[in-house]
Amino acid sequence: MKKGKLVVYTGCSGVGKGTIMKELLKRNDNIKLSVSCTTRPPRDEDTEGVTYYFVSKDRFKQLIDEDGFLEYAEFCDNFYGTPRKPVDDLLNEGYDVFLEIEVDGGMQVMKKRPDCVSVFITPPSVEELERRLRGRGSEDEETINKRMARAEEEMEFEKYYKYSVLNDDVNRAAEEILSILKSEKE
Repeated sequence: MKKGKLVVYTGCSGVGKGTIMKELLKRNDNIKLSVSCTTRPPRDEDTEGVTYYFVSKDRFKQLIDEDGFLEYAEFCDNFYGTPRKPVDDLLNEGYDVFLEIEVDGGMQVMKKRPDCVSVFITPPSVEELERRLRGRGSEDEETINKRMARAEEEMEFEKYYKYSVLNDDVNRAAEEILSILKSEKE
């Protein structure tokens, strides 16, 4: 069995990574989304073990000490990380595994796994990005301001990614990513 492709899939908060990912999962049965661990509280739409594994900060730090993550970072006062073993298991089963992570984590994975495919999702504009963040209705003004400030910093990382995909239309962006994946596998 041929090993799957590891895809580092990132962009700034609110750019629509999750929306595009839902479309990718609908269109390709061989794509699996890595489930990350986080210490942030669940949102109404979250499902344990599907959107995230929700853990305490103490448990998260224990996993760091055990080298249990491909990457991890602290963002907006919470920790996020990609557990190593489940990803490697899926790759060995032949699945293409997407790591939907933030930019610092993406840089960590690209250093550890230089054979990964790196894709950076960009917004049509900063104004549209802010509109999307506000449209979620899940964060207070202070958090939105933090995320917008961080988004400006995150956009600087685009140059380190092999591929850049504009999210001006979800269907078009999903098709572009599937095309990238196909060409990387050939």
